[in-house]
Amino acid sequence: MFTGIVKEIGVVTYFSRYQKAQNLMVRSKLVSLAVAIGDSVSVNGVCLTATKIKSDILVFDLLAETLKLTNLGLLKAGDRVNLEDSLKANDKISGHFVTGHIDCMGAIRKRGIINKNQFIEVAVPSKFMNLMAVKGSVTIDGVSLTIVDVFRDSFTVYLIPHTMSNTILGKKNTGKKVNIEFDILAKYALNSKGATVL
Repeated sequence: MFTGIVKEIGVVTYFSRYQKAQNLMVRSKLVSLAVAIGDSVSVNGVCLTATKIKSDILVFDLLAETLKLTNLGLLKAGDRVNLEDSLKANDKISGHFVTGHIDCMGAIRKRGIINKNQFIEVAVPSKFMNLMAVKGSVTIDGVSLTIVDVFRDSFTVYLIPHTMSNTILGKKNTGKKVNIEFDILAKYALNSKGATVL
């Protein structure tokens, strides 16, 4: 479990493909200090298990399903990723509850400035739009954000300067794939008996 508050930007140092699993290595100055082997780490919003720790390098094994459903399969050495260590019982929850289980990949359709506010519009498969609500929560590449507008097959969020500087979203251009996790409360509400479309 995570909160969507990115602790640092890590750098991919190695990504190799094997028959049964892919090996991902990420350099981390902060998160690596808080993680032990077997702990969960959010990498671009994806919950991964640290299988090895070599000084400031975190090592993860990725299976085919993860590569298919997330943008981690597009990574190469030198790429930057959002990192967050898992939530502890006494931690402050500054974002929202995030599981690290990605629902789909979206694509940045547009980015710009409205009234001096940076925004991005993200296109997602229309079947997921009933999980979105204005002022609701969504996670993009592991970043907890508030939904501003909801359209037929996309939504918008604003990015404050801190988010622009301290996550990879500040550098992602239009067309780039992003990992999307919808609010877990919306999923439970939709799936409960007699739930109405949000």
